[in-house]
Amino acid sequence: DDFDELVVSNSDVVLKNIAEDLRNCLPIEAMFNSEHQAIQKIHQHPVPMIHVDAFLYDDDFVDSLCEEGKMSRSYCTECGSYKTASLEFISHSFSLMELKFLYQHVLPDLTGKVVVDVGSRLGAVLFAGYLYSSASQLYGVEMNADFCQLQEMMITKYQFIDRIKVVHADICTQASLLQKADVVVMNNVFEYFLDRQEQARAWDFIACNVRKRGSLLVTVPSLRESLSKLQMDILLSQWVEEMQLNYDVYMEKDVDREALEQIHLYKIL
Repeated sequence: DDFDELVVSNSDVVLKNIAEDLRNCLPIEAMFNSEHQAIQKIHQHPVPMIHVDAFLYDDDFVDSLCEEGKMSRSYCTECGSYKTASLEFISHSFSLMELKFLYQHVLPDLTGKVVVDVGSRLGAVLFAGYLYSSASQLYGVEMNADFCQLQEMMITKYQFIDRIKVVHADICTQASLLQKADVVVMNNVFEYFLDRQEQARAWDFIACNVRKRGSLLVTVPSLRESLSKLQMDILLSQWVEEMQLNYDVYMEKDVDREALEQIHLYKIL
């Protein structure tokens, strides 16, 4: 047990080092200009919203940035007055806590299994999968060349090359990869990056190709929430069964239970 704890805490340290390396390569909002559609959607959101990457910035880090005046948790509703409201934060990455929850409590033993992260972005799901699981192969599929380059830099620096592979592609060109996957992870993956028609096309493709019986699909938010906005005829009851998760595994009081409850696990029928 002591040895296991040591391995896990060493893995935490490695992930935190990767996050620090990535922070040094990225602007504070962790978005590239090449993501113009996502940036535009965030700006058009009915409630002012900012992108704060949860893998790079935990709550304590955000607090310190706010104290330094580099970030804010609130916005002025009427310039010049004291009427302020809370900004809505969105992240396209899992936090360290969510990654540990995913690999230590949501997913079963992954020995010999293939994991595919759709829209792998900074690579957090891949790096955590390397450190916290025995998955034989972890594939990240990412459309943005800037993010692929960042992931490759970390894979090389931390010597993850034996089990992690980044594929620079649209997921809709990766039928055979999805068909062989034992676990597919999708975190806030299409809504901010594709228009509704493209989202519907992508979900159709996922539903047609993630078909290996008994394989697992992890999504944030739930499938029902993602698909309800798109008027699609994917019959969830014939495709997946939602698995009940225990969100009470962490008893620490500073755990963001709301974030954990956004994570949904499905078994392919």
